[in-house]
Amino acid sequence: MADSAEALARLDAITRRLRVECPWDREQDERTIVPHTVEEAYELADAAHAGDDAKLADELGDVLFCVYFLALLLEERGAGDLGRVAEDLVAKLVRRHPHVFGDAEAVTEADVKRNWDAIKAGNEGGGLFGDLPENLPALLHAGKVQRRAQRAGYPERHAGEALGDVRGAAGLLLAPGWTGEQRFAEIGTLLYGVVEAARALEVDPEVALRVHSEKVKSDIEEAETDQ
Repeated sequence: MADSAEALARLDAITRRLRVECPWDREQDERTIVPHTVEEAYELADAAHAGDDAKLADELGDVLFCVYFLALLLEERGAGDLGRVAEDLVAKLVRRHPHVFGDAEAVTEADVKRNWDAIKAGNEGGGLFGDLPENLPALLHAGKVQRRAQRAGYPERHAGEALGDVRGAAGLLLAPGWTGEQRFAEIGTLLYGVVEAARALEVDPEVALRVHSEKVKSDIEEAETDQ
């Protein structure tokens, strides 16, 4: 087993060397690296759901390199470095786990979530949705909107209620005389209901859809091979 500190020191060294000696790495900034980071995160999710430990370790490495590279960009601008990132993360983890590092009580996962919601409610700036990134994937964005709405006091619906919206929207989509704009709105209602139902059932809709799409792709490829 490799020594973690030594391995991370070598990763830091090679990241710095690439930044100086590689023409491609020299030209990158956070705007060009972040799309790669997002892509690697999705590949990491695929590996996790496939139960492939070797692939998981490989994808973790790709994500880790992105973290080191982005931290180096901060360092070059004098806006921070990897150590500062780690220290800020430590402070955040302590703040978000008062049941471990403070006097709050949490026996169940639900207790932890309630504590977390209270902490977030006290730290939000710019309103309930002020710090919600607009460029999140649509399913993830919808889930965060729903969670914050619940934190503001809107009731959490069970899966059956949400699926009622889905069935209603599906029934209206083929209504005669409907315009494209009306169908567009109903598709939005349908997908929002699916996200709400998935959350109630504790399923990540973003990952579930990706896994299903991969299964369809695999089935098609297998059928093509058998012909």
